[in-house]
Amino acid sequence: MKYVDVILPLPLPNTFTYSVPEEWADSVRIGMRVVVPFGKKKMYTAVVYLVHTVMPTVYEAKDIVCLLDNAPILRRPQMKFWEWISSYYQAFLGDVYQAAVPAGLKLESETRVCINPDYEAETVLSEKEEKVLMALSDGKPTTVLELNKVTEMRDVMPTLKALLDKGAVEISEELTDKFRVKTDTFVRMSAEAMQEDNLRKIFDDLGRAKKQLDVLMMYIDLSKCLIPAKYREVSRKELMEKSGASAAVLAGLVERGVLETYLKEIGRLDISDVSTSAVYPLNEFQQVAIKEIEKQFIEKPVVLLHGVTSSGKTEIYIHLINKVLAEGKQVLYLVPEIALTTQLTTRLKRVFGKRLGVYHSKFSDAERVEIWNNVLNDKTYDVIIGVRSSIFLPFRQLGLIIVDEEHESSYKQYDPAPRYHARNAAIVLASMHAAKTLLGTATPAIETYQNAQTGKFGLVELSQRHEDMAMPEILVVDTKEAYRKKQMESHFTDTLLERIAKALQNKEQVILFQNRRGYAPYIECKACAYVPHCKNCDVSLTVHKAFNTLTCHYCGYTEPIPNICPACKMPGTLSTKGFGTEKIEDEIKQIFPDARVSRMDLDTTRSKKSYEKIISDFEQHKVDILIGTQMVSKGLDFERVSLVGILNADNMLNFPDFRAHERAFQLMAQVSGRAGRKNKRGTVILQTSSPEHPIIGQVIRNDYQAMFATQCDERKLFKYPPYFRIIQIVLRHRDSIILNQAAARMAVDLRAVFNNRVLGPNVPAVSRIQNMYIKHILLKFEVEASAEKAKDILRQVTTNLQSEPKFKSLWINLDVDPM
Repeated sequence: MKYVDVILPLPLPNTFTYSVPEEWADSVRIGMRVVVPFGKKKMYTAVVYLVHTVMPTVYEAKDIVCLLDNAPILRRPQMKFWEWISSYYQAFLGDVYQAAVPAGLKLESETRVCINPDYEAETVLSEKEEKVLMALSDGKPTTVLELNKVTEMRDVMPTLKALLDKGAVEISEELTDKFRVKTDTFVRMSAEAMQEDNLRKIFDDLGRAKKQLDVLMMYIDLSKCLIPAKYREVSRKELMEKSGASAAVLAGLVERGVLETYLKEIGRLDISDVSTSAVYPLNEFQQVAIKEIEKQFIEKPVVLLHGVTSSGKTEIYIHLINKVLAEGKQVLYLVPEIALTTQLTTRLKRVFGKRLGVYHSKFSDAERVEIWNNVLNDKTYDVIIGVRSSIFLPFRQLGLIIVDEEHESSYKQYDPAPRYHARNAAIVLASMHAAKTLLGTATPAIETYQNAQTGKFGLVELSQRHEDMAMPEILVVDTKEAYRKKQMESHFTDTLLERIAKALQNKEQVILFQNRRGYAPYIECKACAYVPHCKNCDVSLTVHKAFNTLTCHYCGYTEPIPNICPACKMPGTLSTKGFGTEKIEDEIKQIFPDARVSRMDLDTTRSKKSYEKIISDFEQHKVDILIGTQMVSKGLDFERVSLVGILNADNMLNFPDFRAHERAFQLMAQVSGRAGRKNKRGTVILQTSSPEHPIIGQVIRNDYQAMFATQCDERKLFKYPPYFRIIQIVLRHRDSIILNQAAARMAVDLRAVFNNRVLGPNVPAVSRIQNMYIKHILLKFEVEASAEKAKDILRQVTTNLQSEPKFKSLWINLDVDPM
């Protein structure tokens, strides 16, 4: 008998063994998908982890329900990579499976309900029970979700339970496949009509049916069917549009046996031929850099390219990709934000055409499945550009991974598990393929630069901007002093407004950076100081004026903006405090009514095409002023931008986090790098109430080395990365008393082993999210200490705590290398 161990898409610590029926015994292989029963009447799509002949001893193995694939959907290195992610980031293999595989490749079990045809009413039914049976009276199986909608009941489950007990309804589990092959109707000439004698007769017969003759002529012209070497398929839709004929005319030709229609599977992705051109030549500084990178790749698998903003790093990447493709290998190009894929895709398609694939979360499930299958089956794509989830694609043979803007925190996955960092995971993935990794940025992460300084990574510096563009002039404006001298208009200093006006007058573009979305962080009553808070989380509600709502950015709870204070009932006393991108947009439109203004933040970029639209409009100068959050800082290249305004540097500098100063430097340096044109030096206006702050001085001088040295001294003193490793333990519970007891107990157990390496338990800045109370414990240990041993001890402590009945419903998350 053959057995398989499978990974279920559930947060479970083990794999599970199932028996394989004889019909699939010779076909089943590691990496294939199988449908298996699990729990009460539940079906899941599992991935085969191991094929063997050892019968389980603890439980009786159930049969797999079916084998879904003819070939594995995973390549051999992927399973090894999953195991590393699971081990290093302390996540279950099921969590990795959920994150790695597109939802379209995972069948789901939906609970469906129908009336029991053998049921005879012997008992009195309640009003709700009658209502449910009425909704099921057509005899068709209906999902629980649909029943909730039809009956307009808040929760239909208790009523269904009662009907089940009475035998009035039946529940069945049906597997639903999320991915459907997309098909289209195509037209072709019948085999008989293609014969020369028959074709002449058809033309004669159609002499009086002019419309049908026109359609046939249009088909022949479009398909080139009479010239076999040039033949192409024609869709029904294209033929109807080009000929202008009705469906009845085409149906007449089909009835005559002249044309035939057929269904064909088509892709959802744009794989049309794109005219490509040769790569641009590199300047002398770029040539030196690329030679140095190739030289260092001989000895070191990872190289950091530290190049100032606008130094032409992308062109270096393109030349390196070209060389790797010439060797028959694949390239993964990682970017931190979808916004970057939008702009880079145009540049890369110019060189690589349809060999370039794009992969990110704005694609539908079906589109992601198609990309997955294309990479798996060696179709089309040799270069993939994508965000962090792209590391899970089934690459054949990676030759190079480029991690652009490697310092970005967007590469870190926060929730749900696995809480991996795509940069670090990419380095491991590349090593499994014997590939190279190139990390590129103008402002490296402290840990990355430390690795380069100590010789673990190679290091290549590029300090010259492309085409000798000067670094921008950075002017610091003291907002505290400006307020005192009444030189502020709302949130803008006179200096900034003057420079904006001048840029608009010169037909130049402006970027305004404010790292907070929404209209304002909160509203407050002038009379009683009441501030509306989320009912599920311990945070104030953010004002979104466009929708007239107060919104929680943690759980999504919304409520209308009140007209009177809910606490003291005073009208007209509620006023906004602080400002976000929405408010800046509102005020800029009032100050510069003739300017074309656009906003780029999470609220304006929710749809798939919204990024492309905003960036395209700005590139084509349909927008004069772009207001945005950190999205606008990430490597975007706009040649008409002469002015960048950083509206509030203080909220970056004063964030309670050991990485706050590093991030503030990176953000300000990156957004400053958007300013400047080929023939004109750009300007950055930096508004702050702390102009004497060391980080501000380092940004002005573009002195990364000074920032790095200062931060390293502080981190060595206070035992933070890169000198110590960190694991953050996050405990959650609905009962604050139980949470406090669990956190205190866990801290005691950890201190018994790790001593003063344990900090906490601490209450985080946001101590309740979605009605779950939160506590943090921080574990620090030396870099030279065994990380695996520390994790083993941590797992044991966690398991012991959760095994106690009182703490059974306690949630414990381990975040390795938190950002």
